[in-house]
Amino acid sequence: MLSQLLRSRPTTRTRLAADTGISSATVSRAVEHLIGSGVIREGGEIVAGTRGRRAVTLDLDGSRGVVVGIDLGASNTRMIVADLVATPLASVELPTPSELGAVELAEALVHTARRLCGDRWDLLQSVCVGLPGAVRANGPSVTNANNLAQVEDPRLLETLRARFATHVQLVNDADLALLGEQRFGAATGAPTAAILTFGTGLGAGIARDGVLVQGRHGIVGEFGQLPVGPLGTRLEHMVTGPGILRRAAESGVTMTSPADLFVTEPEAALAAMRNQFDTALVIALTAITVACEPDVLVLGGGLAPSLEPDLERYRDAIELHVHYAPRLALAELGAHSGAAGAVVVALTDCYRRLGVADDALGDAPVGALLDLDRVKAVAVPDRP
Repeated sequence: MLSQLLRSRPTTRTRLAADTGISSATVSRAVEHLIGSGVIREGGEIVAGTRGRRAVTLDLDGSRGVVVGIDLGASNTRMIVADLVATPLASVELPTPSELGAVELAEALVHTARRLCGDRWDLLQSVCVGLPGAVRANGPSVTNANNLAQVEDPRLLETLRARFATHVQLVNDADLALLGEQRFGAATGAPTAAILTFGTGLGAGIARDGVLVQGRHGIVGEFGQLPVGPLGTRLEHMVTGPGILRRAAESGVTMTSPADLFVTEPEAALAAMRNQFDTALVIALTAITVACEPDVLVLGGGLAPSLEPDLERYRDAIELHVHYAPRLALAELGAHSGAAGAVVVALTDCYRRLGVADDALGDAPVGALLDLDRVKAVAVPDRP
């Protein structure tokens, strides 16, 4: 019953009976129990074209709990508090206190979450944290977090669970960014999709038939580890911000920001660096394409907006190599893709514990509106 409501929310008793094949009387008894339990609520009446009792809408009661989605990046952290139907209630973006140890970093995240939740703290149901590393499902444990090594310390998760005192899940940040874009952004309606995020680090996520592809060791999508440059230089060091600045210093090129690489009329030395960047990026995009044949490949992260004028050129290069290319698109949720995906994971955990069947969770929460404008509308200033 609840599974079907989640698929077609908002709905009515009549529609639930028709969709499930359960008798109207049984549906009514189940609905009254769920209303009494505070799981669902009645809404407004639907005007019907025939005589008789007017249908009353039914929906999940989003106000009975909140979830927190956290995208912990090496440079910045984004956090969204949402109700149980994914309505954003508060959000914040702040510099990551990367100088802190694992325990102190976890406590700082909890402190920020508590401040964002405010008087809703006691309603907290689930938390998901995105991390810049390979997250093993068994444990979980984290490896390859080169830009924020503290997250590999098991005390981070131990402290998060102890301080939040609720369900806490760890997921790779690029996987969450893809999930956010699939539910609310550039990959909506594309069951087979991928994302490449690049800023401080390089991340990738893949989803086939609406399901994230996550290996036992958490290294699916770690294309940044590919040795593609001179003397085995890793791909990550050729397309990320720190890598670009490092190569500029080695070449004697003055750059104040990685964005300087994308000027329209670069000098010869800068143009050579841009060619190296483009070559490495096409390798990454082609690798993702042959790995899963996505319908759409999303580009996210701090450097992605600079590439908008060149998306068609990159697509042509991919097609030249493998005779197929996905649609390339920039992340519509911008820097908040990962935090939005974390909200989805936290909500899925809540729905599962309410008894919703797994086959109803593939595109949950149905009908949710967690777009960038809504997230920005509830942003609060950072303060101690």
